[in-house]
Amino acid sequence: MEQVEVMDFSLCPKFEKGFQILGKKWNGLIIDVLLEGGPQRFVDIAAMIPEVSDRVLTERLKELEAEGIVGRVIACGSQKRMDYCLTSKGEALKNVMNEIHQWGDTWITDEECS
Repeated sequence: MEQVEVMDFSLCPKFEKGFQILGKKWNGLIIDVLLEGGPQRFVDIAAMIPEVSDRVLTERLKELEAEGIVGRVIACGSQKRMDYCLTSKGEALKNVMNEIHQWGDTWITDEECS
């Protein structure tokens, strides 16, 4: 009798972790804002994503920082200020985010966004 190969559809833990990070509400937009605009102050990120509350934005930034995707830097200029920026781990998401944008432009209709 011939044996049938059983496929294992359990998720790779690294794949699952990646989707947990990127799939959490607001994380993708925060990453996108930092990819597009470079280091930003909290108020600038909040202005770019007006639907997110300050409390939730603070939580998400802390979570992304704990994951090593976002970092904080002191920007020197006329005034010292704290900026959020992507780490090299966060910058490595650029191609992923571009592909998601392209997929959405191709497959998501304007009606589905309303």
